Amino acid sequence: MLTPTILAIETSCDETAAAIVRGGKEILSNQVASQIAIHEQFGGVVPEVASRHHVENMTTVIKHALAEANLTYDDIDAVAVTEGPGLVGALLVGVNTAKAVAYAHNLPLLPVNHIAGHIHATNLVDTIEYPAMALVVSGGHTSLVYMETEGSYEVIGETRDDAVGEAYDKVARTIGLPYPGGPHIDRLAREVEPTIDFPRSWLEEDTYDFSFSGLKSSVLNYVHNQKQRGEDIHAEDIAASFQASIVEVLVERASRAALSYDTKQLIVTGGVAANQAIRSAMKDKMERIGVQLIIPPLSLCTDNAAMIGAAAFVEWKKKNVADLKLNGVPNLPLTTHVR
Repeated sequence: MLTPTILAIETSCDETAAAIVRGGKEILSNQVASQIAIHEQFGGVVPEVASRHHVENMTTVIKHALAEANLTYDDIDAVAVTEGPGLVGALLVGVNTAKAVAYAHNLPLLPVNHIAGHIHATNLVDTIEYPAMALVVSGGHTSLVYMETEGSYEVIGETRDDAVGEAYDKVARTIGLPYPGGPHIDRLAREVEPTIDFPRSWLEEDTYDFSFSGLKSSVLNYVHNQKQRGEDIHAEDIAASFQASIVEVLVERASRAALSYDTKQLIVTGGVAANQAIRSAMKDKMERIGVQLIIPPLSLCTDNAAMIGAAAFVEWKKKNVADLKLNGVPNLPLTTHVR
């Protein structure tokens, strides 16, 4: 089989990204134009602003990706793009760019699910062994995904309300920390031991789903009550106690799922997988239960196009090629369909 060189495009949220990946494992280039500084002043991502900046950045990012790899379009075998899930306006910029490139250079167009991209970032640093379990944790997603074989995805658990990254951002804003909140809470939490008994939402005994809205509300109520009583608010205590609740729930759900499904590996990925407390707790737990843990490096946990190129190789092998009717799908499910 031809080892394809794939130009991949990712614009699901506020990162304009393009990469060139060969054979699903070799990164030839990986360019990301971040919008964090732009959205920080708003305390979160503004969809319309994100879309406009994608339009401004897209051509330049692709140009830089080709230059970094020292390639031209003649060296590219396929174009891959995030089809969804994500912000619809942002997705449309990437999808329409990919369609234009594919049409202009007569290249196959490979649609990629953003969550599958996060999972297959693993193949850029290691090799997924099946059956495997993946915990995808980010600003928009909290999902447990069972993969019996390559290219098969069964979502066995997901958040019923806030994604874990969303909860981090809202709590950070409540205690006066800048956007994105996750890194700031993680840093503060290392300064002290947890002292506040925030709740853990375990839901039903047999579920792998998550819920973080109750925890978020508990933190908001705690801060409000402290202010009402005129008492000092110690951000580091809140950060440590909030994070302890998050970590305990994520570790319990992921480890129980990995054991129940008898998987060889647990993959933890997505932007929140950059969190040091989560990484450390997962490592300790997986060592105790004898499951291999794989967490991509920080640069491949946050949104990037190299992960889309890695996942696109799976679609290439399945011959899952889209036509020029491809559209951005903001709520795209993680399924195993072939077009």
